[in-house]
Amino acid sequence: MRPANRPTIFHFPLKNLLRFSPAQVRSLSLLGASVLVAAILAGCVKRQSAAHSPAQTPSSASSPASQSQIAPAGPSPRSGPPPATERRPVVPGEYVEEGVASWYGVPFNGRRTSNGETYDMHEFTAAHRTLPFNAVVRVTNLRNGKQTQVRINDRGPFVADRVIDLSLSAAEAIEMVGPGTAQVRLEVIAGPSAVTGFFAVQIGAFREQENAQRLKAQMESRNLPASIVTYDSPGGPFYRVRVGRLPTEADANQLAAQLRATGQATTFVVRLDE
Repeated sequence: MRPANRPTIFHFPLKNLLRFSPAQVRSLSLLGASVLVAAILAGCVKRQSAAHSPAQTPSSASSPASQSQIAPAGPSPRSGPPPATERRPVVPGEYVEEGVASWYGVPFNGRRTSNGETYDMHEFTAAHRTLPFNAVVRVTNLRNGKQTQVRINDRGPFVADRVIDLSLSAAEAIEMVGPGTAQVRLEVIAGPSAVTGFFAVQIGAFREQENAQRLKAQMESRNLPASIVTYDSPGGPFYRVRVGRLPTEADANQLAAQLRATGQATTFVVRLDE
């Protein structure tokens, strides 16, 4: 059986060609050439169509709406945060948190955020310690019921009993600029899943690098893997000491409780973004 889409090849014995006149030979030559050209063009069109078909890849991580459509692809990585192609989309109602919100503006406005963007206090963005970058969060002021939506692009607040730092515009939208803080409810409504990733416990932040190195060595002497992350604050660099690399936020909270029980007063569970 002849394969499908294969151009037909006409076999014409040379001895039969002698029976035709020169004009008929020229006609047959032109016919053969036309058939061959058509077959070549058909093959080229087919290859060009395949070459220019858009690749079935997820959209850029800068679009929260597109990330909410990303389906899982393969097993979770052994180390590092999961790539966008391996993050399952957010499940409505999966992540709900209540706590105190604050807001930040000058002198942070115009500075680099944790995900590499330039902070603009007039955009609807926010800082959170554990939610993934580009997660879209609905923030409700529990005092007056006003709501806004923000995109996570920064890390913080590193203040006890605070759960989120809003941009100026987001804080204005829920009328909390004057008081400075508000009791809020956070609901993740789009973006990558909040429960996928790796987490650590931040146990200190120092202006002097030697102090951070001393605490890191102390943790390592207790067989706790530790690292130092430099943060370029408006007032100069801080050296943050973090312990552990855990697959769930619950595991990191358990480690934080154990560290507090041994006298480590300052503990913040953070997402590892690197």
